[in-house]
Amino acid sequence: MDPRYAPLFEPLKIGPVTAPNRFVSMPHAIGHSYLMPNGAIGIRETRAEGGWGIVSMQLSEIDPTSDLAGLPYERLWDDGDVIAHARSVERIHAHGALASIELGHTGIRSRGITTGYPAMGPSVVPILKPDMPFMAKAMDRQDIRDLRQMFRAAARRAKAAGYDIVYVYASHEASILWHFLSPAYNFRTDEYGGSFENRLRLFREVLEETKEEAGDDMAVAVRFAVHELSGPKRILNDGEGRAVIEALAELPDLWDVNVSSWSRDSGTARYDAEAFQEEFTSFVKQVTGKPVLGVGRFTSPDAMVSQIRRGVLDLIGAARPSIADPFLPAKVREGRIEDIRECIGCNMCVAVETIGVELRCTQNPTISEEWRRGWHPERIPATSNAKSVLVVGSGPAGLEAALVLAKAGHEVTVAERADELGGRSTREARIKGLSSWGRVKDYRIYQLQQMLNVNLYPGSVLDADSIADFEADHILLATGAPWRGDGAGRTRLQPIPGFASRALTPDDVMDGAAIGSIVAIYDDDHYYMANALAADLAAKGHQVHLISPMPALSAWMGHTLEQPRMIAEMKAAGVRMYPNSAATGWSDDGLAIVRGDTGEALPTIAAATLITVGTRLPDTRLSTALMEKGVPFRVIGDAECPSVIQGAVYSGHRHARELLGTEPENRIFKRERPTLFL
Repeated sequence: MDPRYAPLFEPLKIGPVTAPNRFVSMPHAIGHSYLMPNGAIGIRETRAEGGWGIVSMQLSEIDPTSDLAGLPYERLWDDGDVIAHARSVERIHAHGALASIELGHTGIRSRGITTGYPAMGPSVVPILKPDMPFMAKAMDRQDIRDLRQMFRAAARRAKAAGYDIVYVYASHEASILWHFLSPAYNFRTDEYGGSFENRLRLFREVLEETKEEAGDDMAVAVRFAVHELSGPKRILNDGEGRAVIEALAELPDLWDVNVSSWSRDSGTARYDAEAFQEEFTSFVKQVTGKPVLGVGRFTSPDAMVSQIRRGVLDLIGAARPSIADPFLPAKVREGRIEDIRECIGCNMCVAVETIGVELRCTQNPTISEEWRRGWHPERIPATSNAKSVLVVGSGPAGLEAALVLAKAGHEVTVAERADELGGRSTREARIKGLSSWGRVKDYRIYQLQQMLNVNLYPGSVLDADSIADFEADHILLATGAPWRGDGAGRTRLQPIPGFASRALTPDDVMDGAAIGSIVAIYDDDHYYMANALAADLAAKGHQVHLISPMPALSAWMGHTLEQPRMIAEMKAAGVRMYPNSAATGWSDDGLAIVRGDTGEALPTIAAATLITVGTRLPDTRLSTALMEKGVPFRVIGDAECPSVIQGAVYSGHRHARELLGTEPENRIFKRERPTLFL
C-alpha cells in the first residue's frame, strides 16, 4: 500500500463498534426493493468483498404509513422482514465489514396510495410531489406517540437482524423528522411547532429513544442535511443547520452530513466538482467530538485522504463511486490506483432508480447482475480454449467487449478507423461540461494496454475483405450509430422538410463543421446532447436558440436530477429556449415551428445554421457486406441498438459473456419469485 493512503485504512471506533477502515458504502437506492432481496444482497456482499469498511442498507421504511409507492425501497415493518435483513448482514460480516441500516419514515414525501393510510406530517400540506393530487394529515399527539414507538420497534428489529449501526434518518426532505424541523412545512402551535427547540423536539426524542434501544450492541448514526441548496432553503449551515448539530452534538455516535435536496446532494460531474460539499459541511467537526462522515462523489484517493488529514471528515462516504467500482478500497490498499473504475458522475444510476428498476451504471455493467447472472465486477471466467477475436470499433461497447474477452484469455485485436481510440466517449468528452465522459475510454484503454494478448490499432480502416482475410475466430462489430440529419426524432418518426442535407448533426459539430453566428438547435432527443452543444456554442460566442417539441426541455434530465440546473445554465449562457415548439420545416427564412400540443403556428426562428438532435441509426455497411460474404459476426453496442453510453457498455459486456459461454442459452437468468400463501 502507498503510505500516503494509510489514514484511509486506520480503524475508527464508532460508539460500541469499530469500523475496519474509513471507507463507507453509503445508503442509497439500488432498485432492488424488499421484493428482490437476493439481488440486493448480491450488491452489498460484493462491496464488502471489495473492501468497504461499512456497507449500508438503503432507506428502510419502518411502517405502512410511510409509503413510497412505485419506488424500490426496503421495509422493516415487522419481524417477518428481519429474515432477509439478517441474511444481508451475515454476507457483509463474512468479509469483515460492518453493516448499517437507514431507518426512516418519509412523512409528507409518502404517497398514501398502496397501503391506504394517509401520508402524515406536522401540518396539513400537499405531499412533496406536486404532480400528485394528495395531501398529508396533521399528526395529533397520539400519532406522534405512535411514531416514536415505530422507531423504537424498528431499532429493535435492526438489532435482531445483527446490524452494527442504525441510522436515524433526517435528510433530503424525505424524513418526517426533517418535516417537523423545517418551518417550511411545520405550522404547528403546540410543543412540536413554532420555536426551533419545539420543531427539534421530535428529532431529539427519536434519537434519544433509538440510543436506548441500541444499548451497547449498535452504534447510532444520524444522517442530516446541514444546508439546503435547493428547496425552501430554510435550513442553512450558518443558521438552523448548524444549530441542529450544536444542539445534538454528542447524542449520536456518528454524524453523517450532507446537503439538500437530493438533486444537489447527488449533483452530476457537469455541475459539481469532486468534494464540493466540503464548503457546507466542514464546520461539523468543529462543534462535535463524534466521528463525522460525508460524501462528495469521491473518486480520487488523494481527495479522500486530504479530507481526513485536514480534519474535514473522519469517514469517506460514497454511493455512486461504490457503484462504479465496488472494489475501489481494495485497489487503493493494493496500490492499484490506476485500476479504479471511476464514476463519471452521469447519474444514470439515479435515473433508473426514479423509474423504479434495478440499478444500472455507465462504468460498471455488472451492477445488479451479481446474483441473477453471476457477474463479478473483477473476475472473468478463464477460457480453456483461447481464440482470436477481432473487434471493429473502439467505442464504449468495443472496448468493454475487448476487455472482458482479453481477461478471459482470448487473443484480442481492436481496430479503430479514427486516429484516436474511444469512439463516442472520446468525441463527446470534448463538449463543454462532458469531460468526465472520457473516463469510460480512459479506464478501458489503460487496462487493455497492459495486456500482452491485446493489440490496439487506431487509424485502421477495415472493409469486409480485410476483415475476412484476418480469419479471426470471432468478429465483433462495434461500428456505432451516427446521428440522423433529416429531423426524425422521438416525437416525430418521419423526416422534416428541408432538414436533409441542410441540417448539421452532432457528429458534424464534433467533426468541426463551420457554424454560423446564429444557431438553431432542434432537440427531439431530450437528453444531454442538444443542451450540451448549446452551452458549448454559446461559450464560443454563438447566439443559440434551443427548440424542443416537448412541454419541458430535456425531460430525461429530470431523472438525472439535472434539469433545473441545465435550464439555469442555458439562461446564464444567453440561450433562448423554446419548449413545446415542434419544427415543421427549415428554409432560408429559418426554422418554422408550431405549438407541440395544439399545432398553432408560431413565429419562425431566424438562424444561419440548423443543428438537429434527433435519433441515431446503426452503421450497417460492414455488417451488410460481411453477411453477403457469409462471414459470421456479432453486432454489439450502438451498432446493434442505439442507446446511452451505459447501454453500449452493457451491450459489449453481455455479448462478450455470451461468447464465453457463461450465459443461459434461453436468455432467462435467475429471478426472484413471490411466495404464494395457500
